[in-house]
Order: sequence, then structure tokens, then C-alpha cells
Amino acid sequence: MAQWIDGAALAKQIEAEVAAEVQKVQAAGVNPGLAVVLVGEHPASQVYTRGKVKTCQSLGMYSERIEMPESATTDEVLFAVDSLNQRSDIHGILVQVPLPPQVVARDVLQAILPDKDVDGFHPVNVGRLAAGNAVLKPCTPAGIMEIFKRHRIPVRGQRAVVIGRSDIVGKPVSLLLLHEDATVTICHSKTRELPSVAREADILIAAIGRPALVDDTYVKDGAVVIDVGVNRLESLDKIRELFGEGSQRLADHARKGYTLVGDVHPRVHEKASYMTPVPGGVGPLTVAMLMANTVRAAAAQARISVFA
Repeated sequence: MAQWIDGAALAKQIEAEVAAEVQKVQAAGVNPGLAVVLVGEHPASQVYTRGKVKTCQSLGMYSERIEMPESATTDEVLFAVDSLNQRSDIHGILVQVPLPPQVVARDVLQAILPDKDVDGFHPVNVGRLAAGNAVLKPCTPAGIMEIFKRHRIPVRGQRAVVIGRSDIVGKPVSLLLLHEDATVTICHSKTRELPSVAREADILIAAIGRPALVDDTYVKDGAVVIDVGVNRLESLDKIRELFGEGSQRLADHARKGYTLVGDVHPRVHEKASYMTPVPGGVGPLTVAMLMANTVRAAAAQARISVFA
């Protein structure tokens, strides 16, 4: 039976540390600033961006949200990013994705100065990550590594299997695990005999975006299972199948019309040693690491040492 990893509690620990580092940077004459660019009226993006700005402000940092219409062009978004690049009071820039289809996301993300790229997606920061000297690491992978560190879960010498090869999670978390001396296998939709490969893992990270795909046939006894997936599940029959007739998830569905589920099947809890829930697992840590990156970016630009 797995021990649930409380991502919200870990996020609070990290945010308390960030608040202390904010005070150190402010004492040196710099107030860390984060700008969040929101293009369009995507409901989930509006919630995410408001939450990021609110958390930033609660930790004593400056933050602002730049809202642009759904009809904004690539050039208009690039102009907004360039304006933020030039502002000395903005140390971190985040462009919320997804962007409307007419906006070329790659051009926009690459226009952010690497030293202000608090998402860690710029090619320069990807290169630094590969070399093992990144200051600004992608937030979700960095949050996953904090789980191992703070729960004292061994990584060195462990066999890690990552299901998913995205630039946001799969590839960067594989590099971070490799830098900590894990033996890493990256799997994806074309991997043959995926369950048997996954069963070799001491550490299994599921980031493939398919609800409850990873069931107990993918997991060996005692594995650490990190569920990165966040999937909207609207089928009442599927919710009952996964969680049972008396589950709180049915109440969620009655209230919202859906419930959020991960990529890992609930019955994996019977075999794993540690497991992250969805929601409440990796998600809060992603926001906490964004806050940490904002302080690191401000400190690096001012040549101040933090997080010693």
C-alpha cells in the first residue's frame, strides 16, 4: 500500500523558503517581479494565471498579468514580450499556453530572454539543463525532483522509467534524473511492450496524457510512482469503474460535470511504495517551483546569491 505524497504540503514548505529568499533579495535592493502573459479567454488558463499572480504576491514579490485578446497576432504577442524583456522591474516572464492557433508558440517562447525564462523552455536553458548547469529548470520536472529530495527517496543507481517524451516534462525530467545518477529509460506511444518495460522501474513517472492508462500491470511491487497527468473525465461509467460507487469523484462530477484524474489507475496504490495523487500531487509543486525560479532569475540578474 503506497504512501500518498502531499504535493500541497511540500509546496507550502518550498514557498516558505522562497518567501525568505525574497526578503534577502529585497534587502539587496531588488524586488523580484513576474509577468504572466495571457492571450485569449481560455477558462483554465485564466484560473492558472490568476493563481500564479496571487501566489507571487503572497510571497512578497511583484507580479502583473498582461491580458491580450483572442485575436492577437504573433507580432502583437512578440511586441508584448519584447517590452517585458526591456523592463528592469520584471525578472521573469511566463506566456501561458495554449496560445490561440494563429499565434506561433515557438516564436513567442523563444523571444523571451533566457535569463527571464522562468518556465525553462528557451533553447538556451534547455542546453544548460542538458549540460547540468541550468539555473532555471522546467517547473514540473524540478518539482518532481523536490519530491525525491524531501521524502528522501533514493535516486542514485535506481532504474527510472519515464512514460512520455514531451519537452515540458518527459525530456527534462529524464535529464534531471540522469544528473542524479539514475539509469533512465524514456518510453512513449511507440514503445513496444510498454507494461513490461515499465515494470522494470524503481521510479515510474507517467506523463503521457491518457487517463488511468498505467494500471497495476505496469508497476512492480514497491515502485515509486509519480503521476503527472491531469485529465478531465466526464464519463460517469468510467468514474464508477475507476473509483467505485461511493466515491467523492461522483460528487465532483455532479458539481462540475467532470472530475480530474491522472495517467495512473487508482489500483496502482496497492502496489507502489509512494504515489502522487491527482489532483494535489505534482500540480502545486509546479507553481512553487515557478516562484523559486522567479527569485533565482531576479537574484542572477542582480548577481545576488540565493538558495545556498
